[in-house]
Amino acid sequence: MKTLSLKEKAINYRKGGYSYNMICEKLNLKKSTIANWTADIPYTPNEKVIRRIGLAKLKSSLFKHNQKMAEIKEMKDLAKKELKKITKRDLWFLGIGLYLGEGNKAYEHIRIANSDPQIIKIAIKWFKEICHLKNENFSPAIHIYPDNNIKKTINYWSKITDVPKKQFGKTQIDIRTNKSSAKKQNLPYGTLHLCIKSCGKKEFGKRLHRRIAGWIESAANQINAGIA
Repeated sequence: MKTLSLKEKAINYRKGGYSYNMICEKLNLKKSTIANWTADIPYTPNEKVIRRIGLAKLKSSLFKHNQKMAEIKEMKDLAKKELKKITKRDLWFLGIGLYLGEGNKAYEHIRIANSDPQIIKIAIKWFKEICHLKNENFSPAIHIYPDNNIKKTINYWSKITDVPKKQFGKTQIDIRTNKSSAKKQNLPYGTLHLCIKSCGKKEFGKRLHRRIAGWIESAANQINAGIA
């Protein structure tokens, strides 16, 4: 039987009509974490919720929830119209910003690390379309906690990245005792370090790292000088 992550359990409870507070009690998680994981899930309270909070409070709670969901949809629709179609140049700058925030700047090693699969997918697209890398240039490495399932985690990231498992580097397990349990629970698949290898091509090694650093420096200088 498949072992569900805390996030999957929280989503299942929410789909089953449980309130945030009740899910917090069951999974020992912060309300903000559960709200973030289940924000887009339609909420229909079950009988246990109705018995606990009563119909009067429930109606008020549902009204606020429906208001929130309607506003989220309205703002997402507005944002989509404002953004319009993403161009290749837009992707270029998006990747520069992503590397500025999440990329390795030292030792001239190219790497982006993140736990969000959407961020990793954007990084891969940027590396392929802007930096002209291929699948063979990716050497992902996973950073996990002792409570993560190594095999399941590697399978997950291999599917997300479309990179064969044989190209993955050594998995690092964080055994530090001063890490909070909440931090571990929030990362069911750990953090992926998307490392780049040159495969013998100079333009994909230190030269590419220096080129990326140049993009970041030039963009930052222009923006800070007031040229946009």
